[in-house]
Amino acid sequence: MTALAPIDLRSDTVTRPDQRMRAAMAAAEVDDDVLGRDPTMRALEERVADLLGMADALWVPSGSMGNLIALMSHLQRGDRFLASSQAHVLGNELGTPAWLAGGLPEALPWDGGPGRSTAATIRTAAGQAGPYYTLHTTLLCLENTHNSAGGAVTPPEEHCQLVAAAKDCGLAVHLDGARIWNASVALGVPPAALTVGVQTAQACLSKGLGAPVGSVVAGSVEFTAEARRLRKMLGGGVRQGGVLAAAGLVALDRMDELAADHENAAALAGGLAELGWQVTTPATNILLASVPDVSVALDQLTDMGVLAGGMAGQVRFVTHRDVSAADITEVLRRLKSRASA
Repeated sequence: MTALAPIDLRSDTVTRPDQRMRAAMAAAEVDDDVLGRDPTMRALEERVADLLGMADALWVPSGSMGNLIALMSHLQRGDRFLASSQAHVLGNELGTPAWLAGGLPEALPWDGGPGRSTAATIRTAAGQAGPYYTLHTTLLCLENTHNSAGGAVTPPEEHCQLVAAAKDCGLAVHLDGARIWNASVALGVPPAALTVGVQTAQACLSKGLGAPVGSVVAGSVEFTAEARRLRKMLGGGVRQGGVLAAAGLVALDRMDELAADHENAAALAGGLAELGWQVTTPATNILLASVPDVSVALDQLTDMGVLAGGMAGQVRFVTHRDVSAADITEVLRRLKSRASA
Protein backbone atom coordinates (compact mmCIF):
# COMPACT_ATOMS: atom_id res chain seq x y z
CA MET A 1 0.00 0.00 0.00
CA THR A 2 1.41 3.35 -1.06
CA ALA A 3 1.76 5.82 1.80
CA LEU A 4 -0.22 9.02 1.42
CA ALA A 5 1.81 12.16 0.89
CA PRO A 6 1.81 14.04 4.20
CA ILE A 7 -0.04 17.33 4.49
CA ASP A 8 1.67 19.32 7.22
CA LEU A 9 -0.65 21.40 9.38
CA ARG A 10 1.49 21.30 12.52
CA SER A 11 2.46 24.97 12.31
CA ASP A 12 3.02 27.88 9.94
CA THR A 13 6.70 27.60 10.90
CA VAL A 14 7.18 24.56 8.61
CA THR A 15 7.15 26.63 5.41
CA ARG A 16 10.21 26.45 3.19
CA PRO A 17 11.74 29.33 1.24
CA ASP A 18 10.84 29.25 -2.43
CA GLN A 19 13.15 30.01 -5.33
CA ARG A 20 12.53 33.77 -5.25
CA MET A 21 13.40 33.90 -1.55
CA ARG A 22 16.46 31.71 -1.98
CA ALA A 23 17.68 33.90 -4.83
CA ALA A 24 17.28 37.02 -2.71
CA MET A 25 19.25 35.37 0.10
CA ALA A 26 22.04 34.37 -2.28
CA ALA A 27 22.29 37.88 -3.74
CA ALA A 28 22.05 39.80 -0.45
CA GLU A 29 24.52 42.59 0.24
CA VAL A 30 26.10 41.81 3.60
CA ASP A 31 28.50 43.11 6.24
CA ASP A 32 29.40 42.20 9.81
CA ASP A 33 26.43 43.27 11.92
CA VAL A 34 28.39 42.86 15.15
CA LEU A 35 31.23 45.16 14.12
CA GLY A 36 28.98 47.60 12.26
CA ARG A 37 25.60 47.19 10.60
CA ASP A 38 24.67 44.77 7.88
CA PRO A 39 22.98 46.86 5.13
CA THR A 40 20.31 44.32 4.20
CA MET A 41 19.48 43.68 7.83
CA ARG A 42 19.26 47.41 8.45
CA ALA A 43 16.89 47.81 5.48
CA LEU A 44 14.65 45.11 6.94
CA GLU A 45 14.69 46.68 10.40
CA GLU A 46 13.73 50.09 9.04
CA ARG A 47 10.93 48.64 6.93
CA VAL A 48 9.44 46.70 9.84
CA ALA A 49 9.71 49.71 12.15
CA ASP A 50 7.73 51.71 9.60
CA LEU A 51 5.08 48.98 9.23
CA LEU A 52 4.67 48.73 12.99
CA GLY A 53 4.61 52.49 13.52
CA MET A 54 7.67 52.35 15.77
CA ALA A 55 10.79 54.50 15.77
CA ASP A 56 13.27 51.66 15.24
CA ALA A 57 13.61 47.89 15.16
CA LEU A 58 16.18 45.13 15.60
CA TRP A 59 16.37 41.73 13.89
CA VAL A 60 16.59 38.78 16.27
CA PRO A 61 16.86 35.05 15.57
CA SER A 62 13.53 34.15 17.18
CA GLY A 63 10.33 35.57 18.58
CA SER A 64 11.15 34.14 21.98
CA MET A 65 14.42 36.08 22.02
CA GLY A 66 12.60 39.22 20.91
CA ASN A 67 10.09 38.88 23.74
CA LEU A 68 12.84 38.15 26.24
CA ILE A 69 14.87 41.19 25.18
CA ALA A 70 11.81 43.39 25.59
CA LEU A 71 11.04 41.99 29.04
CA MET A 72 14.67 42.31 30.13
CA SER A 73 14.56 45.99 29.16
CA HIS A 74 11.26 46.64 30.98
CA LEU A 75 11.64 44.64 34.19
CA GLN A 76 13.75 45.01 37.27
CA ARG A 77 14.36 41.92 39.40
CA GLY A 78 11.22 41.05 41.32
CA ASP A 79 8.88 43.20 39.21
CA ARG A 80 5.51 41.68 38.48
CA PHE A 81 4.13 41.59 34.95
CA LEU A 82 0.68 40.77 33.63
CA ALA A 83 -0.24 38.60 30.65
CA SER A 84 -3.34 36.74 29.58
CA SER A 85 -3.66 33.11 30.62
CA GLN A 86 -1.78 30.73 28.31
CA ALA A 87 0.11 33.60 26.68
CA HIS A 88 3.24 32.51 24.83
CA VAL A 89 5.47 34.43 27.24
CA LEU A 90 3.98 32.44 30.12
CA GLY A 91 3.86 28.90 28.81
CA ASN A 92 6.07 28.53 25.77
CA GLU A 93 9.34 30.32 26.51
CA LEU A 94 10.81 28.00 29.15
CA GLY A 95 10.38 30.43 32.03
CA THR A 96 12.89 32.94 30.68
CA PRO A 97 10.72 35.95 31.65
CA ALA A 98 11.29 34.89 35.28
CA TRP A 99 14.68 33.20 34.91
CA LEU A 100 16.51 35.78 32.81
CA ALA A 101 14.32 38.90 32.89
CA GLY A 102 13.67 38.53 36.62
CA GLY A 103 9.93 39.15 36.41
CA LEU A 104 7.12 37.51 38.36
CA PRO A 105 4.33 36.54 35.94
CA GLU A 106 0.64 36.93 36.70
CA ALA A 107 -1.86 35.21 34.40
CA LEU A 108 -5.08 37.11 33.73
CA PRO A 109 -8.41 35.42 32.87
CA TRP A 110 -10.01 35.56 29.44
CA ASP A 111 -12.96 37.66 30.54
CA GLY A 112 -12.86 39.86 27.44
CA GLY A 113 -13.03 37.10 24.82
CA PRO A 114 -10.69 34.34 23.59
CA GLY A 115 -7.16 35.17 24.77
CA ARG A 116 -8.22 38.59 26.03
CA SER A 117 -8.68 40.24 29.41
CA THR A 118 -10.80 43.33 29.97
CA ALA A 119 -9.48 46.75 30.86
CA ALA A 120 -11.21 46.44 34.24
CA THR A 121 -9.35 43.21 34.96
CA ILE A 122 -6.03 44.86 34.10
CA ARG A 123 -6.77 47.75 36.45
CA THR A 124 -7.73 45.39 39.26
CA ALA A 125 -4.69 43.18 38.74
CA ALA A 126 -2.31 46.15 38.59
CA GLY A 127 -3.56 47.31 41.97
CA GLN A 128 -2.35 50.32 43.92
CA ALA A 129 1.14 51.22 45.07
CA GLY A 130 1.75 49.72 48.49
CA PRO A 131 4.47 49.61 51.17
CA TYR A 132 8.06 48.97 50.19
CA TYR A 133 7.70 45.22 50.75
CA THR A 134 4.84 44.78 48.23
CA LEU A 135 5.27 43.74 44.63
CA HIS A 136 5.75 46.36 41.94
CA THR A 137 3.60 45.67 38.88
CA THR A 138 5.30 47.42 35.99
CA LEU A 139 4.41 45.72 32.70
CA LEU A 140 1.48 44.41 30.66
CA CYS A 141 2.15 41.87 27.90
CA LEU A 142 -0.41 41.59 25.11
CA GLU A 143 -0.51 38.93 22.39
CA ASN A 144 -2.10 39.50 18.97
CA THR A 145 -2.96 37.05 17.54
CA HIS A 146 -3.25 34.84 20.61
CA ASN A 147 -1.80 31.44 19.77
CA SER A 148 -3.40 29.29 22.49
CA ALA A 149 -6.77 30.91 21.88
CA GLY A 150 -6.74 29.66 18.30
CA GLY A 151 -5.26 32.69 16.59
CA ALA A 152 -7.78 35.05 18.16
CA VAL A 153 -7.41 38.72 17.24
CA THR A 154 -7.70 41.87 19.34
CA PRO A 155 -9.29 44.70 17.31
CA PRO A 156 -7.78 48.21 17.42
CA GLU A 157 -10.46 49.78 19.62
CA GLU A 158 -10.14 47.03 22.23
CA HIS A 159 -6.34 47.19 22.03
CA CYS A 160 -6.49 50.92 22.79
CA GLN A 161 -8.72 50.30 25.82
CA LEU A 162 -6.21 47.79 27.23
CA VAL A 163 -3.28 50.11 26.60
CA ALA A 164 -5.16 53.00 28.21
CA ALA A 165 -5.82 50.88 31.30
CA ALA A 166 -2.14 49.99 31.51
CA LYS A 167 -1.12 53.63 31.16
CA ASP A 168 -3.56 54.67 33.89
CA CYS A 169 -1.88 52.13 36.18
CA GLY A 170 1.65 53.22 35.29
CA LEU A 171 2.43 50.04 33.32
CA ALA A 172 4.56 49.80 30.22
CA VAL A 173 3.14 47.60 27.44
CA HIS A 174 4.90 44.97 25.34
CA LEU A 175 3.08 43.40 22.40
CA ASP A 176 3.93 39.85 21.39
CA GLY A 177 2.89 40.27 17.78
CA ALA A 178 4.37 37.03 16.49
CA ARG A 179 1.40 36.82 14.11
CA ILE A 180 0.49 40.51 13.99
CA TRP A 181 0.55 40.27 10.20
CA ASN A 182 -2.33 37.76 10.38
CA ALA A 183 -4.25 40.04 12.73
CA SER A 184 -3.70 42.97 10.39
CA VAL A 185 -5.00 41.09 7.36
CA ALA A 186 -7.95 39.55 9.23
CA LEU A 187 -9.05 42.94 10.59
CA GLY A 188 -8.30 44.89 7.41
CA VAL A 189 -6.15 47.44 9.23
CA PRO A 190 -2.45 48.34 8.94
CA PRO A 191 -0.14 46.62 11.45
CA ALA A 192 0.59 50.01 13.06
CA ALA A 193 -3.06 50.25 14.12
CA LEU A 194 -2.42 47.28 16.41
CA THR A 195 0.65 48.72 18.14
CA VAL A 196 -0.76 52.10 19.21
CA GLY A 197 0.50 53.08 22.65
CA VAL A 198 2.84 50.14 23.22
CA GLN A 199 6.46 50.72 24.17
CA THR A 200 7.79 47.59 22.47
CA ALA A 201 6.55 45.01 19.99
CA GLN A 202 7.83 41.75 18.54
CA ALA A 203 6.84 40.34 15.16
CA CYS A 204 7.85 37.08 13.47
CA LEU A 205 8.90 36.70 9.86
CA SER A 206 9.25 32.91 10.02
CA LYS A 207 5.60 31.99 10.50
CA GLY A 208 2.89 32.82 7.98
CA LEU A 209 5.13 35.08 5.92
CA GLY A 210 7.41 32.14 5.20
CA ALA A 211 10.95 33.32 5.99
CA PRO A 212 13.15 30.45 7.21
CA VAL A 213 14.20 32.22 10.41
CA GLY A 214 13.96 35.55 12.16
CA SER A 215 11.83 38.03 14.07
CA VAL A 216 12.03 41.75 14.76
CA VAL A 217 11.67 43.56 18.07
CA ALA A 218 10.74 47.24 17.83
CA GLY A 219 10.46 50.31 20.01
CA SER A 220 12.22 53.61 20.53
CA VAL A 221 15.72 54.33 19.24
CA GLU A 222 16.96 54.12 22.83
CA PHE A 223 15.27 50.77 23.30
CA THR A 224 16.76 49.22 20.17
CA ALA A 225 20.23 50.41 21.17
CA GLU A 226 19.81 48.55 24.47
CA ALA A 227 18.15 45.64 22.67
CA ARG A 228 21.19 45.24 20.44
CA ARG A 229 23.36 44.97 23.55
CA LEU A 230 20.96 42.45 25.11
CA ARG A 231 20.87 40.42 21.89
CA LYS A 232 24.65 40.10 22.05
CA MET A 233 24.44 39.22 25.75
CA LEU A 234 22.08 36.35 24.85
CA GLY A 235 24.43 35.07 22.16
CA GLY A 236 22.72 36.80 19.27
CA GLY A 237 25.66 38.11 17.27
CA VAL A 238 24.51 37.56 13.69
CA ARG A 239 27.54 38.65 11.61
CA GLN A 240 26.51 38.63 7.91
CA GLY A 241 22.85 38.53 8.81
CA GLY A 242 21.73 40.06 5.54
CA VAL A 243 21.46 36.55 4.08
CA LEU A 244 18.61 35.95 6.53
CA ALA A 245 17.23 39.49 6.41
CA ALA A 246 16.84 39.23 2.63
CA ALA A 247 14.35 36.42 3.18
CA GLY A 248 12.45 38.68 5.59
CA LEU A 249 12.21 41.45 2.99
CA VAL A 250 10.70 39.03 0.47
CA ALA A 251 8.37 37.70 3.16
CA LEU A 252 6.99 41.17 3.87
CA ASP A 253 5.97 41.50 0.23
CA ARG A 254 3.59 38.58 0.77
CA MET A 255 1.53 39.89 3.66
CA ASP A 256 -1.71 40.07 1.66
CA GLU A 257 -1.37 36.38 0.80
CA LEU A 258 -2.15 35.52 4.42
CA ALA A 259 -5.82 35.97 3.53
CA ALA A 260 -5.66 32.67 1.62
CA ASP A 261 -4.43 30.91 4.76
CA HIS A 262 -7.38 32.32 6.69
CA GLU A 263 -9.79 31.14 3.99
CA ASN A 264 -8.26 27.67 4.08
CA ALA A 265 -8.59 27.52 7.87
CA ALA A 266 -12.27 28.49 7.59
CA ALA A 267 -12.83 25.82 4.92
CA LEU A 268 -11.15 23.22 7.10
CA ALA A 269 -13.27 24.23 10.09
CA GLY A 270 -16.45 23.98 8.06
CA GLY A 271 -15.52 20.56 6.70
CA LEU A 272 -14.55 19.21 10.11
CA ALA A 273 -17.81 20.46 11.61
CA GLU A 274 -19.74 18.61 8.90
CA LEU A 275 -17.87 15.46 9.90
CA GLY A 276 -18.93 15.91 13.52
CA TRP A 277 -15.77 17.48 14.94
CA GLN A 278 -16.13 20.08 17.69
CA VAL A 279 -14.24 23.05 16.29
CA THR A 280 -13.91 26.74 16.98
CA THR A 281 -14.47 29.22 14.18
CA PRO A 282 -10.96 30.42 13.28
CA ALA A 283 -10.31 34.15 13.17
CA THR A 284 -7.06 33.66 11.29
CA ASN A 285 -5.00 30.59 10.36
CA ILE A 286 -5.17 28.54 13.58
CA LEU A 287 -7.95 26.04 14.18
CA LEU A 288 -8.54 24.25 17.49
CA ALA A 289 -10.62 21.07 17.72
CA SER A 290 -11.82 19.40 20.91
CA VAL A 291 -11.37 15.63 20.99
CA PRO A 292 -11.67 12.98 23.74
CA ASP A 293 -7.96 12.14 23.59
CA VAL A 294 -5.46 14.41 21.85
CA SER A 295 -2.70 11.79 21.58
CA VAL A 296 -5.02 9.22 20.02
CA ALA A 297 -6.42 11.79 17.58
CA LEU A 298 -2.93 12.90 16.51
CA ASP A 299 -1.88 9.28 15.92
CA GLN A 300 -4.97 8.65 13.81
CA LEU A 301 -4.35 11.79 11.78
CA THR A 302 -0.72 10.80 11.21
CA ASP A 303 -1.86 7.41 9.92
CA MET A 304 -3.87 9.32 7.31
CA GLY A 305 -0.91 11.51 6.37
CA VAL A 306 -2.34 14.56 8.11
CA LEU A 307 0.14 16.18 10.49
CA ALA A 308 -1.27 18.31 13.31
CA GLY A 309 -0.26 19.28 16.84
CA GLY A 310 -1.66 19.59 20.33
CA MET A 311 -2.31 22.83 22.17
CA ALA A 312 -4.34 23.77 25.23
CA GLY A 313 -5.76 20.24 25.44
CA GLN A 314 -7.01 20.35 21.85
CA VAL A 315 -5.85 19.38 18.39
CA ARG A 316 -4.34 22.37 16.58
CA PHE A 317 -4.33 22.71 12.80
CA VAL A 318 -2.41 25.64 11.29
CA THR A 319 -2.77 26.64 7.65
CA HIS A 320 0.10 28.31 5.81
CA ARG A 321 1.46 29.25 2.40
CA ASP A 322 2.74 25.74 1.67
CA VAL A 323 -0.76 24.24 2.06
CA SER A 324 -3.19 24.91 -0.77
CA ALA A 325 -6.98 24.88 -0.94
CA ALA A 326 -6.65 21.56 -2.78
CA ASP A 327 -4.67 20.20 0.17
CA ILE A 328 -7.47 21.17 2.55
CA THR A 329 -9.96 19.38 0.31
CA GLU A 330 -7.70 16.32 0.39
CA VAL A 331 -7.46 16.44 4.19
CA LEU A 332 -11.24 16.41 4.45
CA ARG A 333 -11.48 13.60 1.88
CA ARG A 334 -9.11 11.45 3.92
CA LEU A 335 -11.01 12.10 7.12
CA LYS A 336 -14.36 11.34 5.46
CA SER A 337 -12.94 8.16 3.95
CA ARG A 338 -11.69 7.00 7.36
CA ALA A 339 -15.00 7.85 9.02
CA SER A 340 -16.96 5.79 6.50
CA ALA A 341 -14.58 2.83 6.49
